[in-house]
Amino acid sequence: MVKSSRPLPVVLAGARGHGRRHLENIGRLEAAGLLRLAGICELAPLTAEELAGFGAPAQSADFGGLLDSTGAELAVICTPIQTHTELALAAARRGVHLLLEKPPAPSYAEFQRMADGVRAAGTACQIGFQSLGSHALPAIRQLIDSGSIGTVRGIGGAGAWVRDEGYYRRAPWAGRRRLGDLDVVDGVLTNPLAHAVATAFALDGSSQADDVSSIETELFRAHDIEADDTSCVRAVTGRGTRVTVAATLCAEEQAEPYLVVHGDRGRITFWYKQDRVLVQRAGSGPAESVHGRTDLLENLVEHLSGRAALLAPPQETGAFMRVVEAIRLAPDPAPLPAGSWRSAAGESGSRRIVRGIGGLVAASADTLSLFSELGAPWALPSEVSTS
Repeated sequence: MVKSSRPLPVVLAGARGHGRRHLENIGRLEAAGLLRLAGICELAPLTAEELAGFGAPAQSADFGGLLDSTGAELAVICTPIQTHTELALAAARRGVHLLLEKPPAPSYAEFQRMADGVRAAGTACQIGFQSLGSHALPAIRQLIDSGSIGTVRGIGGAGAWVRDEGYYRRAPWAGRRRLGDLDVVDGVLTNPLAHAVATAFALDGSSQADDVSSIETELFRAHDIEADDTSCVRAVTGRGTRVTVAATLCAEEQAEPYLVVHGDRGRITFWYKQDRVLVQRAGSGPAESVHGRTDLLENLVEHLSGRAALLAPPQETGAFMRVVEAIRLAPDPAPLPAGSWRSAAGESGSRRIVRGIGGLVAASADTLSLFSELGAPWALPSEVSTS
């Protein structure tokens, strides 16, 4: 463990796009005296404008060399999915602790290789599922364990988001299942709405790989891409809980994703991006609460100081990676027939809206059903994969 009151030097790999959020968060923790931005790894150096307020950190496209030259003790990796394992191992070999963006790897084998390497090096690794830092999680678990909603029958998740063609043009790996010989698996459930899957397993107390008994997938695409943009998955955990998540990037309008814990005497709805919880149960009125959240990078710093346990270590994302693997091994997503979607203008290109998908996604979360079981005409039984 790192036990020091001085700011820890950190290198950020991937500072544009989603990485900008990490840069801003590092700035917040730098102002709090916890971190010092020592270096940025990008193919093209950040401009002075992009680095406003950060001084002059070292910049290089050579991640390993940057770790060596800066003496970094921490790294934040927010790079293309297919690069995660090698960069994580490069950090671990140098004794550098890391926050690794989700999904941690594009296959279970790569995930295991990364986790084994980090463990062997004795370095700490946090996976970037920010929702796992929500204080709502232990509160909901306490409600479940106390029998507040009776026996849990299942957990359903719904995600209805809007993405246009620009989203898939932003990088060569976007919307791909493979890039040359490399797995990418950039689908709706494995990347943009991955939090719904990982958080559902966390609510069930079934986050590790061995906690998953079976997985069914139904993968579709409306956009002209390789990966899926409209899909659902159903897993059964060792507790016997059915965990179903349905998601789309082809919604009529953007909606807050949520999870529903179904009990035989009530239900709990969790809007995980808002840390908002609604409890509905027999014999009492609805009760809503909003909870705090622990930032995962800050939690990693606290862990290295010996003051906290990691909230999202690799082993606690094993169940999610089982889903990634099931999606990777499933048949390629089926293209939706033209009559099932329509085009509309988006912010950076046209987008495709799947007719009635908002209702289907909500119905899946409500009934723990797959698209094919809900009567979606394009969800053919031949497209269902079970592993």
